[in-house]
Amino acid sequence: MKTGDLVKLHLEIRLQDGTEALSSFDGEPLALVVGDGTLAPELESLIGGLKAGDDEHFLVDGSDLFGPRDEANVHWLPADDFPNAMERSPGTLVAFSTPGGQEAAGIVLETVSDRVRVDFNQPLAGRALQIRVKIIETISS
Repeated sequence: MKTGDLVKLHLEIRLQDGTEALSSFDGEPLALVVGDGTLAPELESLIGGLKAGDDEHFLVDGSDLFGPRDEANVHWLPADDFPNAMERSPGTLVAFSTPGGQEAAGIVLETVSDRVRVDFNQPLAGRALQIRVKIIETISS
C-alpha cells in the first residue's frame, strides 16, 4: 500500500487491560486514502506493508503513535470557563474552542473549589496499546 491508495480496513485499539478505545469491527470498515491524514503517520507506517486479507495484531506504545505525554498540556482552568450545564467530574471529556478557532479536547482530572484541572494530552499517548488491523481491500491510485 502506498500514498494515494484507497484502503478499506477494520481497526481496533485496546488498552493493555483490554478496554476498547476504538473499533470498527462491529460496523462498516473505514475507508481512507493513504496519506490523507485520517490515520496518524506512524500508524500508517505500521500497517504500510499489509495487503488485502491480512489480519494483524500489534503491541505499541501510544506515545509512538500520538506523541509523548507532556505535563505542559495539563492546565488548571477557572470553573467559570465551563458553561453551567457542562459536566466537570473526573474522567469527563470536555471540548473548548481555542482563540485560533480550533477545537481542543481534554479530560477532567479533578475539580477543586473554583478551579478544574484538565489534561489536554492525546488520551492514548503514553499507554501500551493493542492494535488489530484487518485489510479488506486496497485500490491502487
